[in-house]
Amino acid sequence: MNSVSTGKVVVLVAALLALALAAAGLVLVLADSATTSARPVNEAQQVAAPPASAAETKRVPVPGKRLATDSPLYRTGRLTDVNCTPGPLPAGSITAYRRFLLRVTTCLNRAWAAQFRKAGMPFSKPRLRIITGRVRTPCGAWNTGADGVYCSTDRTMYLMISRDQLRNPFPLGITRLIAHEYGHHVQQISGIWSYYWTARASAGKAGRLLLSRRSELQAECLSSIFMSTMRDTPLVTDADWAYTVDWFRKNGAKGWPQNDHGRGPTQAAWMTRGFNRGTPAACNTWSAPTRNVT
Repeated sequence: MNSVSTGKVVVLVAALLALALAAAGLVLVLADSATTSARPVNEAQQVAAPPASAAETKRVPVPGKRLATDSPLYRTGRLTDVNCTPGPLPAGSITAYRRFLLRVTTCLNRAWAAQFRKAGMPFSKPRLRIITGRVRTPCGAWNTGADGVYCSTDRTMYLMISRDQLRNPFPLGITRLIAHEYGHHVQQISGIWSYYWTARASAGKAGRLLLSRRSELQAECLSSIFMSTMRDTPLVTDADWAYTVDWFRKNGAKGWPQNDHGRGPTQAAWMTRGFNRGTPAACNTWSAPTRNVT
């Protein structure tokens, strides 16, 4: 085989290897959700893995643990209250449902933009795509039964309006779902997920499950601090919030075959903590003892 042929083979092998690594780098992570409707809302996050090739890894500084444990966001105090009033969510109207989702997302953008300014950190909005059926995202195939997906590859929240939700909408539940997805975007743009993926690369199974729980519980807590800014409003009444937390306590872990989201009581505890304290610092799951993220 001459040198030209050898070179072509090397290039072909390298290309095939790159494709294989890229395919392996797409990871599907399931996340919890609940409503007080007769049927809970499901959700899933699809997230992109860290750099796949050794060459790419060398060009990217390895992030340290302090990105997660000592984020400047933790020193910004209470989440900014932007007087969010997304309005009613009547049953049976796709137009009303879309309008509600857009208004809540606008509130989240305003609140978190203000918080990032206080932290002296750059902020960027996530994209929002509202759909009525499953789609394939840059992070992989849509998970059956999922109503919400955050893909870090294109930094997009995919929110699906199902027929069941149209028939029996629960505004607090859908707001909590959007805010949870947004919590993953906060982790992405703040650098917290940079540490998460780097740590996962060298962790065993138990370590990966622990890291997943820290990530998911933090997103749920960040969702809850946003919900706390609307406390005692028609959207977030004490009764509806108590019901939602209790649903998580009893059912939050039932849908997952392994403990990658935390037990139901653990999920409820972080929801309560975030809601009562209202600060990103309350959601520092990365510094919490392991017993608090079981």
